[in-house]
Amino acid sequence: MARVLLFGRLADQAGWREREVEAASLAALRASIAHDDAALARALEGPGVQVAVDKALVRGEAVLAAATEVAFLPPMSGG
Repeated sequence: MARVLLFGRLADQAGWREREVEAASLAALRASIAHDDAALARALEGPGVQVAVDKALVRGEAVLAAATEVAFLPPMSGG
């Protein structure tokens, strides 16, 4: 079971900040989210959105072990 965290505008759009999702991979997690909320799935694929698995940024696919934390981070701004 992955602990999914959304931040900033992503959490605002979803209406939730934290949720448990059963998924063995990042692709399966994204598919599960898309099944429940297609607009959120598109936002998570948007430009500048980063993904951290267990507090390490990842690009592409990742295998999710039990009790994995997956955070979707919106684009950052500022200086």
